[in-house]
Amino acid sequence: MHAFDVLGDPVRRRILELLAEGERSAGEIGAIVQEEFGISQPGVSQHLRVLRESGFTTVRAEGTRRLYAVDPAPLREVDTWLDHFRSFWNQRLDALGTELARGRRERRLRDDARP
Repeated sequence: MHAFDVLGDPVRRRILELLAEGERSAGEIGAIVQEEFGISQPGVSQHLRVLRESGFTTVRAEGTRRLYAVDPAPLREVDTWLDHFRSFWNQRLDALGTELARGRRERRLRDDARP
């Protein structure tokens, strides 16, 4: 499965967001995702399986619990692919920074000119 197919699903993106905060048990992930998205525990398990099989997560057993963590390798690949497009938004962010600085300077000059 292509990385963007995996990341295109809002449930899987949310699971990765949760795991970005640190390792979590399958039960903890399930409880949060079930509450937020209203899906069943088997549905959550399917999303976890897709993330695991596509390499976005790792899982380790701790007794009867399964602990999931983010595997950053596929995310690095996505980041590398996005490098081709960063110039589009970096130019706009640079222009925005210039406009914000100009506005601050104009306000400062206007405030300094007041008696």
